[in-house]
Parts: sequence; structure tokens; C-alpha cells
Amino acid sequence: MSDRAQLKRHAILVDRMASTRGIDLQDKALAGEVSIDDISEAVLNCTQCSNPANCGRWLDQRSLSAISPEYCQNSRLFDTLAAKDR
Repeated sequence: MSDRAQLKRHAILVDRMASTRGIDLQDKALAGEVSIDDISEAVLNCTQCSNPANCGRWLDQRSLSAISPEYCQNSRLFDTLAAKDR
């Protein structure tokens, strides 16, 4: 897989995971709660995941979830962003 394709795949996974956690990354960025650099870093973190295929299946089985799977490289970011909505 090319680097560009890999980054695109993981950008989609990050966005899907955020959405599944009830987080709209675009809204969070516009509100100043997360920077574009933070989102880019999340995508790079995601590329370090040893289980992206399983992540895709996990996401396919859920519409909303209060937690990310234990192997998610961005759980802490998503927990922080979700907590700001409480």
C-alpha cells in the first residue's frame, strides 16, 4: 500500500472512530478544542496500529460507543474530546 493510501485509510478510521464516539472533529477544530496538527498526529498514531482491519470491523458493528477498543492509539484524545461535551 502506498504511503498516501495508508494515510487516507487511517484518516478515515480516525474520523469514523471519532464519529462513533459521538465526536465531530470538524466542529471540535472550529471550536478550538483540537488543532489540525492534533488531528494529523492522530492519523499518524493510527498508522502505528497493529490491528486496522479489526478496527474497521469494530466500527462496522457500532453506531455509537462510549469507549474506543483497547488497542486504539487515540483513545486518550477521544476521551478528552468526549469529556468536553459533558
